[in-house]
This record gives sequence, C-alpha cells and structure tokens, in this order.
Amino acid sequence: MKTFSPKAADLTHNWYIVDAQGQTLGRLATKVATYLTGKHKPGFAPHVDGGDNVIIINAAQVVLTGRKR
Repeated sequence: MKTFSPKAADLTHNWYIVDAQGQTLGRLATKVATYLTGKHKPGFAPHVDGGDNVIIINAAQVVLTGRKR
C-alpha cells in the first residue's frame, strides 16, 4: 500500500463563516485554526497548503473568561 500525498490539483479550498457571538475565545481559536491548517480533511498533509478560508462574524461579542480583560 502506498502512502497518499496530495498534490495541488487535488486540493479544494472551501469558505467557512463562523459566528463568534457567545463563544469562548480559546475554543473558537482552536476550531478556526483546525480549518485554516486543513486538519479536518481526510487527506491532510503538513507540507501542503490544504487549509480553508474562514470569515469570523460578531467577533466583538466573543466571551472572555477569567481575568483576560
């Protein structure tokens, strides 16, 4: 069995819209970082730019916990 290595022609870049209203900052950052790096795709390879594009709306209403303010 050969190891699959994605090529530029095999990649598609999707767009995601994330609503940040009422979400915790750290958990939202982890979710967005997963989309940006492409780790949510089955053909993930760290040496290929397989990430997607992310638009974050309502970023001013994100929830900060503890003493972060």
